[in-house]
Amino acid sequence: MSEFVQALDDGIFAIDTGFQRDHFDAAYLLVDNSRAAFIDCGTNHAVPRLLAALQQLGLEPDAVDWVIPTHVHLDHAGGAGLLMQSLPTAKLLVHPRGVRHMVDPSALYEGALAVYGEEEMQRSYGQLVGVPAERIIPSEDGMKIVVGGRDGTRELLLLDTPGHARHHHCIWDAKSRGWFTGDTFGLSYREFDTARGPWIMPTSTPVQFDPEALETSVARMLSHEPTQMFLTHYSRVGGHADEVQRLAGLLLTQARSMAETARSLRGHPMRHAALKEALLALYLQGLATHGCTLSPARQTELLAMDVELNAQGLGVWLDRRD
Repeated sequence: MSEFVQALDDGIFAIDTGFQRDHFDAAYLLVDNSRAAFIDCGTNHAVPRLLAALQQLGLEPDAVDWVIPTHVHLDHAGGAGLLMQSLPTAKLLVHPRGVRHMVDPSALYEGALAVYGEEEMQRSYGQLVGVPAERIIPSEDGMKIVVGGRDGTRELLLLDTPGHARHHHCIWDAKSRGWFTGDTFGLSYREFDTARGPWIMPTSTPVQFDPEALETSVARMLSHEPTQMFLTHYSRVGGHADEVQRLAGLLLTQARSMAETARSLRGHPMRHAALKEALLALYLQGLATHGCTLSPARQTELLAMDVELNAQGLGVWLDRRD
């Protein structure tokens, strides 16, 4: 395997898409009976890595039956259109709320442009490519699909999992007893791992954060008694059911604290700046409790983008409630 492809168990491979920094953004390749599915695909710039991973595994592009973005944010689905051009037999399985954005990604681009600006859009995402409507299948809550060809027996279950975004589904793989969680189960950067294990945090990136829906979605996932979670940011966490429960507790405790912090700052004259300051303090305290030995300056650097985006998302959530 190349340095950007990590072989996990049960025919699952994590591919570092190279977005932003190493070990920040993962796409997954699931292989069974010489057939394959991509789950999340990163940006346009990730497509060469995804195709190279197929080649390394001795698979032709027409071995891929499914491309399944967990949701249509660009770090998860920005490269879907370009990738599909190289996968002649694949179908794109996307949450129904995201279908129109995959056919015509112009609104996605404009929304991200308002957040990041033109220079960053070109650097990180490139020109978005639409997917022909006839190649797209909308998912349904409780939908099941099979990987492994016509005679395959590896079943994947899709659940509607809002909280981070309303156009979000998560994918349950019973064989690995793991969920492909997109952003619903939060972010866990490997730089923050300690002897206590991974540290995890919610992501309230604008514009559809909903802490109550997040609680429900996480509970639905936990009801399957998963032993591992495959995060986009970044890679596999867990290892046994108790560890997944620990991470879920940490995730939801922080989500509640973030929501309470936002409510307390509702009328602040400099709300966004105050939110950023409060969120950073919350995360640094959590990392100190977790035993992180990185300097506070390095922790702040690694968290900077999430602090900004989470504060924006919490502001949108407050305004929507009001």
